[in-house]
Amino acid sequence: MDGASAQSLDDGVCVAGEGDEQDARLAALELRAQRQDDEIALLKAGLAGTLRRIEIYDQHFARLLPTLAGSPLLPDPLCQVDLLTGRVLQTLLPAEHTPARPGHISACSCSRPLPGPGTPAPPGPPALPGTPPPSPGPPALPRPPSPSLGPPALPGSPTPTPGPPALPGPPTPALGHPALPGSPVLPPGPPEILPQPPVPQPDPSGQPGASNGGVEGGVPVQAGEGPELGVKGRDDGLEPDAKVLEAAAVGPEHRALSGASPGSGSPLPGEAGTPPALEPELDPDLDPAPLAASGRKKVLLRRCSTSDKLRGPKEQVADTQRPKLTKKSVSTQSLLSKGRGADSRNKELPQSPVASTSRRGFYNQEGVSIKVFLRGRPITMYVPLNVHNYEELRTELPAERLKLDWVYGYRGKDSRGNLHLLPSGEVVYFIACVVVLHGIETQTQRHYVRHTDCVRCLAIHPDGVRIASGQAAGVDKDGKPLLPSVHVWDSGSLQTLQHIGSGSFERGVGCLAFSRADAGSFLCVIDDSNEHVMSVWDTARGCRLAETKTTNEAVLEVGFHPADTGCIVSCGKSHVYFWSWNGGSLTKKQGIFGKYKKPRFIQCFVFLPSGEVLTGDSEGNILVWGKAAADTKTLGKGAKETYQIARLVKAHEGSIFTLCVRGDGALLSGGGKDRRVILWGPDLTVQQETEISEKAGAVRTLVQGAGDELLIGTTRNSILRGSFSGACTPIVQGHTDELWGLTTHPCRDLFLTCAHDRRVCVWDLEHHTLEWSRTLEGTGLCADFHCSGTVVVVGLQTGRWVVLDCATQEEVCSTVDGNEQLSVVRFSPDGNFLAVGSHDNYIYLHTVSDSGRRYSRYGRCMGHSSFITHLDWSQDSCFIMSNSGDYEILYWDIVAGGKLIRNRYECKDLEWISYTCVLGFHVFGVWPDGSDGTDINALCRSHNERVVAVADDFCKVHLFQYPCSKPKAPSHMYGAHGSHVTNVRFTHNDSYLISTGGKDTTVMQWRVTNGRLGHSTSVSSASASSLDLLPGST
Repeated sequence: MDGASAQSLDDGVCVAGEGDEQDARLAALELRAQRQDDEIALLKAGLAGTLRRIEIYDQHFARLLPTLAGSPLLPDPLCQVDLLTGRVLQTLLPAEHTPARPGHISACSCSRPLPGPGTPAPPGPPALPGTPPPSPGPPALPRPPSPSLGPPALPGSPTPTPGPPALPGPPTPALGHPALPGSPVLPPGPPEILPQPPVPQPDPSGQPGASNGGVEGGVPVQAGEGPELGVKGRDDGLEPDAKVLEAAAVGPEHRALSGASPGSGSPLPGEAGTPPALEPELDPDLDPAPLAASGRKKVLLRRCSTSDKLRGPKEQVADTQRPKLTKKSVSTQSLLSKGRGADSRNKELPQSPVASTSRRGFYNQEGVSIKVFLRGRPITMYVPLNVHNYEELRTELPAERLKLDWVYGYRGKDSRGNLHLLPSGEVVYFIACVVVLHGIETQTQRHYVRHTDCVRCLAIHPDGVRIASGQAAGVDKDGKPLLPSVHVWDSGSLQTLQHIGSGSFERGVGCLAFSRADAGSFLCVIDDSNEHVMSVWDTARGCRLAETKTTNEAVLEVGFHPADTGCIVSCGKSHVYFWSWNGGSLTKKQGIFGKYKKPRFIQCFVFLPSGEVLTGDSEGNILVWGKAAADTKTLGKGAKETYQIARLVKAHEGSIFTLCVRGDGALLSGGGKDRRVILWGPDLTVQQETEISEKAGAVRTLVQGAGDELLIGTTRNSILRGSFSGACTPIVQGHTDELWGLTTHPCRDLFLTCAHDRRVCVWDLEHHTLEWSRTLEGTGLCADFHCSGTVVVVGLQTGRWVVLDCATQEEVCSTVDGNEQLSVVRFSPDGNFLAVGSHDNYIYLHTVSDSGRRYSRYGRCMGHSSFITHLDWSQDSCFIMSNSGDYEILYWDIVAGGKLIRNRYECKDLEWISYTCVLGFHVFGVWPDGSDGTDINALCRSHNERVVAVADDFCKVHLFQYPCSKPKAPSHMYGAHGSHVTNVRFTHNDSYLISTGGKDTTVMQWRVTNGRLGHSTSVSSASASSLDLLPGST
């Protein structure tokens, strides 16, 4: 991670690196606001169900009103509900179900009739036993009429006559209207005592205004009489309209806790100029004092804290001490279950009665989010609605398997003697952890993949069938060492015949050779330790026969004399040694350079049929070595014979990397700097020569092919096929430096790679050939094809991205976004946008036109606190999901100009055209336990959304089931790369998977199969095991 380390988005804190202080503050505020939005999303999810239940309950209650309209149990439906519910019911019910009775005020202004002037107060119902009689209070003052009944009468004006009955329809709300000018101002009086609602009686007169004059439903009502249920006052200081809004924000649960009926809502206090509403009927066993206090208390909504979730039901009841209603008119839970269809059930949030915890994740009790930890930092991911029950999700091994189909590349940059021709006509070479058997005529490949780390050297048995290959030491993902060893295996069946020296070599196997005089019974090995220990092994029994230290300098090659098994030659930096092996001892004699200049490196050697030893050095000379009598004058008496230079021939400019003896005894030499291949006569005179192209590099290895044909391995990781009379054509090509960029063609069997060698290569999947390549001005790190397939964009390390024409390979245009390296470029599915992710923490947006040939800046996505690592487009090209170096998951609204979507909960159900982000709900199961956040470099979901391939930091390719939303998910694991796997991509029809290696510069093509054709190690992402060496091939 570059810049200062920053906490993740879920921590709510952003520590800015270098830059403007104001931008750092804004970024911190944005992240803090995003965290608050996440909490609000959780609150909304909880309130959504509550509001649904309120609406369903009110609608059900409204349907019951017509049935109970004439029942004596319901004198006035609008008198049994509070002011807010009365308004809703008056709006919902038809006019015929709510007739306006003469002289009766609607529930929106009053819930009982007003007594007329001079009308005696009717007696109330008898008091309950043991209840003291109420003391008479001061006389009730007349209340001003409601504005809904017309303006008040002015002094001296005639008394208006009763008019015709009011027309049916919803009444006019009159709550909180101010009194008209001239209305008498009433002094504040004592609080009003609310009586018990009387049993309704039919109107005796049936005339308009007959119920006026202090009777309600034919029963007189006396103010201050009846049992005292509560006290109405104005001590809360709230205006009536504020009360209505407050009641509307309170759900059924809050109403139940406050002592109100779930169907009626919380009672609202009376207002000056407006008669108070009747209180709902409560259980007589309840103490009225707490209810009166709760009726006056303002109800506030607050967010649920973690401590509230952790408290049990008993503790919550003990804290509240609020009475609950004993009866409910209808069960809201049953209403929800009856009114829910199949479609609505699929969209319900998953509920889990028990929280599921693990070392890596937490499934909260609301069932809406999952939290995992990377490097101790929490990452929150929201569960999509189509996941009905997260606890029932099962992640199994996918039915699909991978079989290594083709390996692109050759390790010629830093290895020698790595190209051989078998009698079967196959060329044998190695790259990464794979030994490749390439059929030149048949254009096929077979692979030996039993090595656990990079192959460093290769030797062919005299029988032409058995092969010995040595590997370097390594470590697995748990830090356990992978010991170097030599594998002896059958090239026909690819069966491992012998493991030699496991635990005996240090760092790796540098070079090895079979004996020839005794039909390959022995194997000489030199390791890569500081002393470069030489050992001789019995190939049949696998036991060590002799061992000795050679030198502290580098050793480049070793070999047995073809006619004498007891003679071994080795060469390297500034030396050539002639060894004598006798039983368990090895003795050496150093070659004497004498009057000749001692070269810096002896690069290679060969044995001529005559027994002479020829070496090629870094000065471009071929040295002929022979035995000579000891110089007693210099070495003294008793000195034995020595090996000295008999002849020197200047052959090449620069180093001689390889020497080869043909079947007819002729000598071939390959130069480095001059890139020439020379055929020498018996007296070391030049007979023929040819030069390979500069694009191919210098000559690394020479092998005689069929007839006069030559096979040439080059330092630029290519294998050429040619002759002295004809041109050389490549049969194997590859990159020469670390690989990162990879993309597949949207409709053809092509894929593109770009590496630190500044080359962009387009490969043909079917013919396994290089379609075309181009050298760029900078290092290519990422790439993507336009949906039309006509152009491809490549992001460079300098912050520049270039667009190339796929037909002409010419540059169409180029643009610079920022001054840091680009990590991802991605076209939208419709081809109208290009998103460029940079290490400056921004995502740059460009509009695309003319089939990907014209671009213009559209916007910039700002909000990440670290560099961009991955991004994906939604299927409708309207949204982007992105990951960053500090494990953030952010979403962007592209239609709004790249605006950050703060509420990530809203994006949980978006469909993505691809899935390459390594963090997300659908793929978090691919992360191993104890990961430091960099263990997974890339992943890719197949187009059929069945599997997801993962490239990890431990040289492995994994195949998981998709979605992979459970910790410790099992996977098929495949080892072939010798370095961290940097990228993976499925082809357009999911028939192949392409993977790229880092330092091993390898591109591997895997065939996706549904059977058990390939061998893999099925492991859990929590385990830490290397490939199990099983017999057989892949």
